Amino acid sequence: MRSDYIIMGDTDFVRLMALNPEPQLRAELEGAVVMPTSAVPPGVVTLNALVRYVDETTGESRDVEIVYPTEADAAAGKVSVLAPVGSALIGLSVGEQIDWTFPNGRRIRLRVEAVNGNA
Repeated sequence: MRSDYIIMGDTDFVRLMALNPEPQLRAELEGAVVMPTSAVPPGVVTLNALVRYVDETTGESRDVEIVYPTEADAAAGKVSVLAPVGSALIGLSVGEQIDWTFPNGRRIRLRVEAVNGNA
């Protein structure tokens, strides 16, 4: 499973809160351990990180880059941090998983397999 909190760099935290995220993501951010961006350990999903995750509901694995909404491009594998998958993954570490409720009410479980740092 995941730990009781997510890890965030201070720069990502401030920028994400300024986007006025929906309540589910806001609650995760408010409970985050916020540290200087330079102190965020490797293997943590940050903005601009390349992430491999598994949807444990379907067994599908996918590689994405978590980006700001203005940079999102599904065809290029760039997922907005405010999209359901981006919101679920941000702040998790390799090996952690999370149950996340999508806007249609469907709950999925995502597990982070790899994080390749910032793009």
